[in-house]
Amino acid sequence: MKPFGYVRADSVAQATEAYAAHPGARYLGGGTNLVDLMKLGVEQPGLLIDVTRLPLAAVEETADGSLRVGALVRNSDLAAHPLVRDRYPVLSQALLAGASGQLRNAATTGGNLMQRTRCPYFQDLSKPCNKRAPGTGCGALAGVHRDHAVLGQSEQCIATHPSDMAVALAALEARIETYGPGGAREIAADAFHRLPGDHPEQDTVLRPGELITGVLLPASTAGLPSRYRKARDRASYAFALASVAAVLQVADGVVTRAGIAFGALAHRPWRARRAEEALHGAAPTRAAFEHAVDLELAEARPLRDNAYKVPLARRIAVDVLTGLARPPAPGDRTGIRQEEA
Repeated sequence: MKPFGYVRADSVAQATEAYAAHPGARYLGGGTNLVDLMKLGVEQPGLLIDVTRLPLAAVEETADGSLRVGALVRNSDLAAHPLVRDRYPVLSQALLAGASGQLRNAATTGGNLMQRTRCPYFQDLSKPCNKRAPGTGCGALAGVHRDHAVLGQSEQCIATHPSDMAVALAALEARIETYGPGGAREIAADAFHRLPGDHPEQDTVLRPGELITGVLLPASTAGLPSRYRKARDRASYAFALASVAAVLQVADGVVTRAGIAFGALAHRPWRARRAEEALHGAAPTRAAFEHAVDLELAEARPLRDNAYKVPLARRIAVDVLTGLARPPAPGDRTGIRQEEA
């Protein structure tokens, strides 16, 4: 076991100051992913900065009708929050589709965003992995890659991002609030995670020492019909093979707003911009949804064992969008009839 230091921060400023004094430190929230990686030897921080006592565990309405979620709000609490279930059902559904009840009780909003890939080559120190050890190669390219990326991958890395919650945040056009040595800033949720390029070891656009302090759910997507659907090998406690989060607004017989994001297809939640643009102003028909999704997935570059992901993602996306376009039952903002949910 590699020895490491431990400090408990009492303020956001104290947490970031501790990081600045110990480059390579890690912030510790729920620890559901970080501690596992430390046990495997993948993560070897010299210092853990415990942020669990920071005042970041509230869900609050803002003056403009947005919802601010503190970085330390537990996944189970966020999924069950009445305002989230009512205004952003896609987020509640995505959270409930992730992990197990026990893990959701411990995992935090910020930690969910910071979780790392579950690629077995990344987690196995005996295997080559550019994400874990830059320059060693990508073992998955010629190895086992059934669960790996079909969009946005590079020769350096074909890993996928595991978060369900992050996919919903991308579709909702949420923003990530951070604080670091340069002060506070906001980052669009769909730009927070990186594509691998030549530096797959960099998962996010966070600067050294920056701490996630919250997530802002915008008023502009509050209350719109939305849904999350996930295809996986088991009915529970399994990562996605493909998933989709969608937000759809229809007025006067045409689509006036569409937010679509795919999960498990890329190194980050994949915002389907081409599909969204194709749908704007179009009639909400199954044919229109098929056309839009096909435009997006035309960019896919599957490998030997993961080509199934493309038609799978297509089917679930078209089904979700078609369901959202139907008139909802009274009190149902998902756009899905209760018997189909």
